[in-house]
Amino acid sequence: MDQELGVQIAVLGGGPAGYVAAIRAAQLGADVAVIEKKDLGGVCMNAGCIPTKALLESSHVAAAVNHSKEFGADSRLTGISWNQAVTRKNRIVKSLNLGLEYLMKSNGIKVLNGSGTVLSPNKILVESAGTSTTVNCGKLILATGSSPLRPDIPGINYPCVITSNEALDLETIPERLGIIGGGVIGVEFASMFREAGSKVTILEKLNQLLPFEDEAISTGLYKNLKRQGIGVKLGVTVTEIQADGTVIYETGEKQQSVSFDLILVAVGRTLNTESFQNLALSLEHGSVPVNECMETEITGVYAAGDVIGGKLLAHLAFMEGKTAAENAMGMKHVLNRRAVPACVYTTPEIATVGLSEKGVAALGVRVKTGEFLFRNNGRALTLGEREGFVKVITDEDNVVLGGEIFGSTASELISELTLAVTLNVKADVLADMIHPHPSLSEAIWEACGDVCGRAIHK
Repeated sequence: MDQELGVQIAVLGGGPAGYVAAIRAAQLGADVAVIEKKDLGGVCMNAGCIPTKALLESSHVAAAVNHSKEFGADSRLTGISWNQAVTRKNRIVKSLNLGLEYLMKSNGIKVLNGSGTVLSPNKILVESAGTSTTVNCGKLILATGSSPLRPDIPGINYPCVITSNEALDLETIPERLGIIGGGVIGVEFASMFREAGSKVTILEKLNQLLPFEDEAISTGLYKNLKRQGIGVKLGVTVTEIQADGTVIYETGEKQQSVSFDLILVAVGRTLNTESFQNLALSLEHGSVPVNECMETEITGVYAAGDVIGGKLLAHLAFMEGKTAAENAMGMKHVLNRRAVPACVYTTPEIATVGLSEKGVAALGVRVKTGEFLFRNNGRALTLGEREGFVKVITDEDNVVLGGEIFGSTASELISELTLAVTLNVKADVLADMIHPHPSLSEAIWEACGDVCGRAIHK
């Protein structure tokens, strides 16, 4: 049965960018429709940020039990039921799904479950279970997201090879896990499965883990992963995967092999652009170019989230979706991309914001830095989390331009430096601000004090 629907704004994709765009547009008075072929919340809620962190917490609990003797608790881990951990993860995801469905309903947003194909800038065909709906809209927001990338390696489609999607639904922990890719996804899953009991090996083509991060962070992470018993092979090229789980790889001119029970491919993501091929959009490196208002080259068509490329971060997608909706509704809003935090949930965590030391130097600006090690922080020692550091990057006037944290709860601590970068705060201000004692945040205070030449405990 064919139907027709008219709305002011149509959003293609119900992930972080899409659902936030829809809610914001509805708040501004628009009649809104969201088209989503799977579950609302997108990859982040259903197969990314939330489920991985839920499983990571299960592995952290297992690791804590294994190290409890150090804290005076005589306990022993007799086993871990990964199936139960997955059930807990699914329960969390379901709860958030229901919450998001409520938000759609309470904001009067029409949700169409089905596969959407853009016919023109003002028309989308939605098909589902033998029915089709034509959505006519005044403005269109593309938020189609991304999918795991499967590289062109012989044997990549064998049953022993999985992506991050399948890794989240394993019923048991593999005894030997190989991970192809040492980026964010690869190192997070390595930490998770090692703590849960797997023997993990990472194979990375480049000579550095997290190649886009500062060298000090990548080096610190490498050392920590090795200490945790995770194998790391850098500068290797995987040339073949065999049906029994054997991976053939090359290091220079030398060919070697290693065998696994399961192989996780984590070499990046591909952007979902198939659904709007009918639009005359000029893609750049597979992504949709947008201006500072999130508008594409086609008037009235906006894009947000992973599909526009760059840093594929859910929290950035939130703000891109919000910005797209506000501009589609006639507001003039520009996103501040100078202060976008990025987090990696390894053990310990990594978080960065703003410019790196090299990034500041590339601008021709004199760089100043301040650092403080967590091993000199009282709270870190009481928690048994002495590894890592805080690094603050400023210009010659001490204005905070960036920050890096490698340590426990870095994802929570980075917001203080994000605020500093957003507001162009000087390190002097944070060095004079009273931080609670004992706390991990004192490491930020000390690093800022170091910039100003007056760190206390360094």
